[in-house]
Amino acid sequence: MLKIRLSMGGAKKRPVYKIVVADSRFPRDGRFIEKLGFFNPLVPKNKKDRMKLEVERIKHWMSQGAKPTTRVARILGEAEVIPMPTPGNNPLKAIPKKDRKKTEKDSKDNKEATPKSEEKKDQKPTEKKEAAPKTEEKKDQKPTEKKEAAPKTEEKKDQKPTEKKEVALKVEKKKDKK
Repeated sequence: MLKIRLSMGGAKKRPVYKIVVADSRFPRDGRFIEKLGFFNPLVPKNKKDRMKLEVERIKHWMSQGAKPTTRVARILGEAEVIPMPTPGNNPLKAIPKKDRKKTEKDSKDNKEATPKSEEKKDQKPTEKKEAAPKTEEKKDQKPTEKKEAAPKTEEKKDQKPTEKKEVALKVEKKKDKK
């Protein structure tokens, strides 16, 4: 099966792609039948140097049965060689994970416009109110333990200086004896 696809070239961190017709069994950067253009993703979209396409040859190969890959189809759609393909169903891909949960909840709430969804909304806050005191109880327990632990360390500190004083007194007594 013939494919119109991208073949990668360029230097490290500086990709440049050739748009080629190749058998689908050949490696990505390997053997190809014909070069149909190039695509440089580092150049701004409004520049002419971003891509060059041989439109007549692309149409010829498509008439022969070559199918463009999704990326090449988008490039050809932008160049108005073929109609722009429909976007894939991956709306959450570009949204950060933190924000995905918020948008999922919002979309679920919008989809469920029935009274059941209102009942669910009413139930969730009550559960949260019940859960909140439990966490407060735990917080109350931990600080009391820490407060109890703090005086113990102070007592130890108080003991050490008294021990030092006792040792100093013993040393003075020995000196007095001599």
